[in-house]
Amino acid sequence: MLSRLGWNVRSFLWALVLGLSVWVAAVTAADPDEVRLYPNDVSLELVGQDPSLVITSDIPKDVQLTLRAPRSVWEQLTARPESVRTVLDLSGVGAGEHRMNLQVQIDARPVRVVTVIPSSVLLTMEPLVSRTLPVQSTLSGQPALGYQAGDLTLEPREVVVAGPESLVSQVARVRVLVNLSGSRESVEQDIPVEALDLNNARVTGITIQPDAAHVSLPVSRQGGFRDMAVKVAVRGQVAPGYRLDSISVFPPVVTVYSDNPDLVNTLPGVVETQPVDLNAASSNISLRVSLDLPEGVSVAGQQTVLVQAAISPIQSSFTLAGQKVEVVGLSANLQAQISPAVVDVILSGPLPTLDILRRQDVQVKVDVTGLAPGSYRLNPSVQVLASNVSVESLLPGTVEVILAPAAGPTGQP
Repeated sequence: MLSRLGWNVRSFLWALVLGLSVWVAAVTAADPDEVRLYPNDVSLELVGQDPSLVITSDIPKDVQLTLRAPRSVWEQLTARPESVRTVLDLSGVGAGEHRMNLQVQIDARPVRVVTVIPSSVLLTMEPLVSRTLPVQSTLSGQPALGYQAGDLTLEPREVVVAGPESLVSQVARVRVLVNLSGSRESVEQDIPVEALDLNNARVTGITIQPDAAHVSLPVSRQGGFRDMAVKVAVRGQVAPGYRLDSISVFPPVVTVYSDNPDLVNTLPGVVETQPVDLNAASSNISLRVSLDLPEGVSVAGQQTVLVQAAISPIQSSFTLAGQKVEVVGLSANLQAQISPAVVDVILSGPLPTLDILRRQDVQVKVDVTGLAPGSYRLNPSVQVLASNVSVESLLPGTVEVILAPAAGPTGQP
């Protein structure tokens, strides 16, 4: 009796194992496992970091994962990127260098992690420190000639430098750099604060609070000096068919000086150049000229100014009436009849060029290459042998061309 019962239990267990095997094989065949590179970006998350420490080494932002999962689970993973996370747990990690393993958390089953790249990171932690330093000012350049700078004031006078201990310890001083080159007006602006090391190189990777200082620096004009606008004096007219597009002077403002400040102050505020001759000019002019100043007044610095005049031909239009239409590409066994045989060509370009344009400089052609006998409506082309002249329109824009066999030689009766 007992032997029969044992035999029945063994038979039942074998049947159960066989059934499970068949079921697993069927499920696997219907939903096979696949090994793939996870297609979505997986950001590396940092948790548990001590707020008094800062990471100074480079760590990857993203992690590559290769996973093994059934096809149906892969569909869930790709549809829900938030279901896959990589975590770097910094709980209890102190200052120094540490080799840390990455943790992979997947909110789906069944999934097996095949590879993690990188699988670990070398981490350097440093204490987060701060220092309070006075703000120094450095002046660069000089004010414009005839101007002088006053006393500079800064607000705030101190800033807090914070960051990793190794970087904050490199900071020798903090400063604002004030550029005065050519200044004629007082400086009132916020200028960024820079942190410098002993070699005056900038220290980066730290924070400065506040990161800018307000600079006040008065700039005033010295006695006997005065800024005056420059006006270009011209004489004569440009060549016929040309126009004066513009005339400019550099510098547009000059500083004049006199031992007698009252003499400078009575000037009208504008100083003229010596006359620039434009008579019969047909091209751009660039030359240095002196200024027309009263006795006792001189220019501080460069004694001449640069005058540039832009001169260009006047653009105009011109109608060339009754221009003959030529046939090109005509086969030797064909003859052509054109209607109309002449057209009007409207041209535009520089007036001096149009004034000397000859009829032979304009060619109107109609191309019949490869055409068989018959009647055609064709668009002539225009070729202009003069530079800077363009074709505006053709009247009429098309011509009728009739191609017929050429007449043979007349026979003797």
